[in-house]
Amino acid sequence: MPQVTWKGVITFGLVSVPVQLYAATEEHSGPSLHQVHAKDGSRIRLKRFCEAEGKEVPYSEIAKGYESPDGRQVVLDDEDLAELPLPSKKVVDVLAFVPAESIDPLVYSKAYYVATADKSPAKPYVLLRDALRASGQIAVTKVTMRTRESLAVLRVHEDTLVLQTCLWPDEVRSAQGMAPDEKVTVRPQELKMARSLMDTLSEDFDLSALHDEYQQALQEMIDAKLAGVEAPHLEEQTEGGGAEVIDLMAVLRSSVKAAKGEHGRGAKGGRAAGGSAAHTEEATATGTEADQGAAAGGGAAAGGGTSKRPRKATASRSGAADRSGAAAKTAKAPAKKAAAKKSATRKAS
Repeated sequence: MPQVTWKGVITFGLVSVPVQLYAATEEHSGPSLHQVHAKDGSRIRLKRFCEAEGKEVPYSEIAKGYESPDGRQVVLDDEDLAELPLPSKKVVDVLAFVPAESIDPLVYSKAYYVATADKSPAKPYVLLRDALRASGQIAVTKVTMRTRESLAVLRVHEDTLVLQTCLWPDEVRSAQGMAPDEKVTVRPQELKMARSLMDTLSEDFDLSALHDEYQQALQEMIDAKLAGVEAPHLEEQTEGGGAEVIDLMAVLRSSVKAAKGEHGRGAKGGRAAGGSAAHTEEATATGTEADQGAAAGGGAAAGGGTSKRPRKATASRSGAADRSGAAAKTAKAPAKKAAAKKSATRKAS
């Protein structure tokens, strides 16, 4: 069981829910690294050094300081910070209930599991949880934790309430100017092929199977250096010079084929027998632009427009027929010569 991060009360209206918060997530930092002198590997240590006294000071004597624009210094210790007159210090006050989709995930920060406080009744907790679940809404709140007041939301995760701290609206930078400003037209065939690629990549996806490959690679390098062997490394990749003009349809087509090769090998028979939307979209998208326009208007199906693939197939079949005919003629020639020799022998006798 993790340590309690915060204790207080959730209030909505006149209903109070005594709770305590536990950190819901943890980050794995991998092998612990420290600073050393690159020349000889000796340890580098950071010391808290007092400029006025010219000596190192313990952490217990460290406080917070603020310097005003005119150079005056204000020292704030833990007691000063604990006595700040904030109504959200020990209370999670529900301000409103809003649809979950109305909050952009961009503002979400750290998550905490909300548990009932010791010896407190469970019914107010269950009431709030079930009301949120039934409405499909989340509760917008404010909470003060340590030295920071944060916007937060209360939501339901499985059977547990979760308090998720958020950034304030003015802490989210504007996205203006980030999107491409040039006018780009995406053809329906390209959009269909992109959707086909999305569907293929999503087959049998398991988020829980993902892991931090950086930590694994770092540990392998450390193990190799400890063993005195060559550390594993990636092959150098050559970078292309300048911007390249790419055939987007060709790239999408290749991506779909590669993804299907990885995700759909076990299901190839079923897709080949029954057909699939992805194959249909690929067939439509891979024709020439003229063929695609004819297909969209029904001309190719009704009478007449032909694509490159049928012509190639016809040419290959005719070529095969010519080769088989030539082979038959070659086989008949020796037989004719043998018959002519027998006839000449009989005449001579």
